[in-house]
Amino acid sequence: MITINNLSKVYENKKVLSIESLDFQKGQTIGLVGNNGAGKTTLFSLILDLIEPTSGFVAIDQEKVNESENWKNKVGAFIDETFLIGYLTPEEYFYFLGELRGQTKIQVDEFLKNFNDFFNGEILNAKKYIRDLSKGNMKKVGIIGALIGTPQIIILDEPFANLDPSTQIKLKNLIRDWSKNSDSTFLISSHDLAHTTEVCERIVVINKGELVRDIQTSPETLRDLEQYFADQVSII
Repeated sequence: MITINNLSKVYENKKVLSIESLDFQKGQTIGLVGNNGAGKTTLFSLILDLIEPTSGFVAIDQEKVNESENWKNKVGAFIDETFLIGYLTPEEYFYFLGELRGQTKIQVDEFLKNFNDFFNGEILNAKKYIRDLSKGNMKKVGIIGALIGTPQIIILDEPFANLDPSTQIKLKNLIRDWSKNSDSTFLISSHDLAHTTEVCERIVVINKGELVRDIQTSPETLRDLEQYFADQVSII
């Protein structure tokens, strides 16, 4: 579904990403982990055609993302608050996304009923603009917005950050249930190794812009990742 080939990104003579080959298949839930500056957000930005690659390409269903727009209706994403529209209410934002993805207001309203517990009574009918919400509630709006229209690919950058513990648990359950009941591909970047290994069947580790591990999640994965990053501290 997603193919990465000889992909690199260079800023001011500094190579921040260099991945020779990487594929993400339909229905997989993949966790992308690495330290700050590893290249995770750069990779997501290249997949979403937000920045141009220095070399190589990303393709979705065999179409290069920088040469076609056919892939856009297959992808839902929330990277950061720039994906939101601050002067809209959450309802207006959801309707806007729904319209882009061929959903009526009635369909969006029905869809949102599935997330009343996740919203915890703080999002819908709150009579607030998105810009006036807390960081955590902005994150909730962005995550659910990415799911509208049931896209084939869902990209979430640091989805657990700024969420309280109860909402983190709800989000993990949401991702598990969504994965079980659909064939959507999840790409999830997170610094939280425990949460990521709990919900992802595959873990991709990036270090200094390069792919260093690509493993299937097992009961030993969390311990192995913790040891890997502890060793990185020793190296530094």
